[in-house]
Amino acid sequence: MTGRAVGTMTRLSVRPRRTNSVRRSRGCYARGPVHFLRRQPAVMRCDALILDASLRHSLVTVRSLGRRGLAIAAAETHPEAPAFASRWCQEGFVFPAQEGTDAYAAFLEQWLDRTGTRVLIASNDATIALLRRHRARLEPRLRLALAPEQALATAINKERTLEVARRLEVPVPREVVVRDSGDVAAALEEIGLPAVIKPSESWLWNGREGARLGAQLAVTAAELRDAVEAVTRFGEVALVQQLLTGRREAVSFLYADGDVYARFAQWAKRTSPPLGGNSVLRQSIAIPPDTGSYAESLVRYINLEGYCEVEFRRDEAGVPYLMEINPRLSASVELAVRAGVDFPYLLYQWASGGPMERVAGYRIGGWMRHLGGDITTTMATLRQRGRPGIEPPLRTLWDFGISFLRPMAYDYLQWTDLRPAVRATTTFARDAIRSWASRVWKHRLRAVKVAVRSLTSRARKN
Repeated sequence: MTGRAVGTMTRLSVRPRRTNSVRRSRGCYARGPVHFLRRQPAVMRCDALILDASLRHSLVTVRSLGRRGLAIAAAETHPEAPAFASRWCQEGFVFPAQEGTDAYAAFLEQWLDRTGTRVLIASNDATIALLRRHRARLEPRLRLALAPEQALATAINKERTLEVARRLEVPVPREVVVRDSGDVAAALEEIGLPAVIKPSESWLWNGREGARLGAQLAVTAAELRDAVEAVTRFGEVALVQQLLTGRREAVSFLYADGDVYARFAQWAKRTSPPLGGNSVLRQSIAIPPDTGSYAESLVRYINLEGYCEVEFRRDEAGVPYLMEINPRLSASVELAVRAGVDFPYLLYQWASGGPMERVAGYRIGGWMRHLGGDITTTMATLRQRGRPGIEPPLRTLWDFGISFLRPMAYDYLQWTDLRPAVRATTTFARDAIRSWASRVWKHRLRAVKVAVRSLTSRARKN
């Protein structure tokens, strides 16, 4: 793969001014601020390349490192990523290939051949899985901001993580490991309904195709079978767990060489999707004695170097149960940065092998909101009304509205770097309009089909 021209890679020149918009033209990106990388005689030599630039934590990373005078580039598979619009992003690159594929890896290696990138940071599960597959070839040329493979393999796999937790006497949910549809009956008998179905790993790959699957709630046996089949078709096991509906908490660490350099805790009032996922409304809290102790014991036992976030869910009695470990920058990391724990920069320091700062404490009580995600999860909650763990509609709307009266920061919005917020807002609005138009069109199309069938039936009778 290395050194071969495998397609068209585009380069977004993002400084000092952007006077032209990016337009699509005949299947590629029109020239304006965009031009072909392979036609460029020279490309910047950067301190760090941030992959998955459309993610909000990638934007946080670009800002964190750029503010400290580091030369930062970002890459994504499309040109609308908010991080491309940041004043701190010196170069933006579009890799026209799906994340997690070998074609993406080929574009990445082609880009690396032309630069002197020191550190590579990824936050997407598919991209991280790809980097792990190509790790032996990538590590001689740069530093990957990933934990050592043995620890990473344990943390990414929920089944292995929960096995470690049991050894350490960390509370875990009641669960049954389901390897095929024949095990569903036993899971139903052991766990009952409602139940939560999770893949053993968030990114599933069978050598030909991949998919990111999250937790699914099943209230009927049919829903349980469908959710299990969606996971096991990739050859992976599904975890069927008891449903917990209490408070969601997470403890984050920067751990290296047997020592913790920074700690941070938060709780999520709302997540997207509602059952559990990326937090869209969260608050910084003091590290709870129980979850803080459990989380740190897991990190030390696994020897999980770098950044990680350990997630817990409490039951109605307040007992915390381990959900998973995310050994990558989390979507909620900006709350930590604004509270005084700059995890992206600490991760860069660790990955680059230089001296590392220590963070003794942080501000608690601060709120942060991802407004687009909060709108999405509110709509999803209204559609799922009546299901276990879902708030009633009036309570949902009240909580959403009252949040505007609470002082808080917003994801993407930074007064010294406004363009990413503008881009994220316009993209969200455009996608929402397209989704609404698509639903309206499908509804009208169904109505037309019903009318045609009715007329056809009447004609046959006559």
